[in-house]
Amino acid sequence: MNFTRWSARLPGTQRRAAARTEPAVTPDRRGEGSVPAARAEHLTDEPPSLPAVDELPVREVLDRAPALVALVHGADHRLVYVNEAYATAFGTRPPGEPAREALPELRELGLLPLLDQVLRSGKPRTLKSRKAPDGRSYTFTCTPVREGAGSGGGVLVFATDVTDHAEAAERLRASERRQRETAVTLQRSLLPQELEQPDDLRIAATYHPGGTEAAVGGDWYDVITLGGGRTALVIGDVMGRGVRAAAVMGQLRTAVRAYARLDLPPHEVLQLLDGLATEIDANQIATCVYAIHDPNEGRLVYASAGHLPILVRDESGTVQRTDEPTGPPLGTGGWMHSSGSIALGPGSTAVLYTDGLVERRDADLDEGIAALERALAGATGTPQVVCDRLVRTAGVTADHDDDVAVLVLQHPARTGPDAELFRNAALELLGGVEAAPRARAFASGVLTSWRFPADLHDLGVLAASELVANSLQHGTPPMRLRLRRTDRRLIIEVTDGDDHLPRRRRAEPGDESGRGIAIVATIASNWGCRRTPGGGKAVWCEFALPRTP
Repeated sequence: MNFTRWSARLPGTQRRAAARTEPAVTPDRRGEGSVPAARAEHLTDEPPSLPAVDELPVREVLDRAPALVALVHGADHRLVYVNEAYATAFGTRPPGEPAREALPELRELGLLPLLDQVLRSGKPRTLKSRKAPDGRSYTFTCTPVREGAGSGGGVLVFATDVTDHAEAAERLRASERRQRETAVTLQRSLLPQELEQPDDLRIAATYHPGGTEAAVGGDWYDVITLGGGRTALVIGDVMGRGVRAAAVMGQLRTAVRAYARLDLPPHEVLQLLDGLATEIDANQIATCVYAIHDPNEGRLVYASAGHLPILVRDESGTVQRTDEPTGPPLGTGGWMHSSGSIALGPGSTAVLYTDGLVERRDADLDEGIAALERALAGATGTPQVVCDRLVRTAGVTADHDDDVAVLVLQHPARTGPDAELFRNAALELLGGVEAAPRARAFASGVLTSWRFPADLHDLGVLAASELVANSLQHGTPPMRLRLRRTDRRLIIEVTDGDDHLPRRRRAEPGDESGRGIAIVATIASNWGCRRTPGGGKAVWCEFALPRTP
């Protein structure tokens, strides 16, 4: 084969060839707007012209090129030529053999199908950064070449050593993986390691970090038992990515737990979080939903700071979403949040989630929420089964591009012997000297009917008597005594119309009052107080029930 007849289609070759064929301009033609003779003489005073590209000894140029060059010909890609750099990298290659035998390194790199494609289409193709058997990384460019006007042709393989770039890219990827692992570890360590399980609810949650890069976000959730049978549920999403977002999330979650201990209404908790978020980082905002479940009310009271609506499926399978009120995200400041409520009776299931579950680049957000509603309507089983099904239905996989947090809670509808373990009794107190004896008699009768042991019966009657006495002395009507039992505890609660919260204090020997709360705090497993909606307060205490063998 005549190697000198081959010409690779290099950029600029045709343009320079066309320039050489243009008619020369005679410098001394004055009548046609040409330059003066003196200037023409200056312009022609140039160094000798360089040889054209087509006149250069191509074989010598390719032999000395630092890049790897190989030339193959025909349908079976028989080897025509390799330069010195190629031979140094992979060894001497005998010409005339098909590329499958003569160039085994190309077969291992998967270039043989590419050679077929280039020869068939007549268009160059590039394969970026492939690691060759010699341990180096190369970018291969395969360019078609034609032999004159005939039908034969071949492919020029041009390989550039990009090992340094490939190693730098790998170091960068390794660094990103380490950053991601650090962020995911921090994120998971800040999430609850084990969810609290209230008496009246069954709860499950899941968290899926997004993507394969160091792009973990600030999604979080939490379950907080408030005492008195009430439970706080929270889910949020810090805008941003990486370790910083996870750290801000951890601070907000810790603050939520602290504020929850104050037993404030949901909108007041968000109000405090809003100011804290501004102090943590004024440039980083977060969305959040804080909700409280009270089994006595059968409702979920919530407040939302720019977060997605809670979904609730009732016992019949109908799904509702919470609507207003919804305020702006945390950290924006200047907004007065307010609380709303939605029914959550026995047999209901509620879902709190972050936007990664329903938001997609190619679909409207409302479509994602509607799809989640349909999935929830057909999801049955335990909270963990429902949680997994919702995540699976939403198409969340390991390479999902956003974090996903889901919190599922169920209020079971109890029947039979299980229902006997969850009982309620209430007495309206009208005040007067007969109120305390009536309260003691009512508590004694209820606890006897619930078949509590004698010691627990007596402690419960004493606690009810002290709480009622405290309300009669310091509170205002209307007053109410409520007793509730679960499978794990006895709860005694007294409400009245005064919003001044009692506190435990040390009574001096000569004091005639101030010992009631101290007595309750001493004999009970836990006690607390809170303000009630519309004014007034509730004071409660709990007694842990003995575990049955």
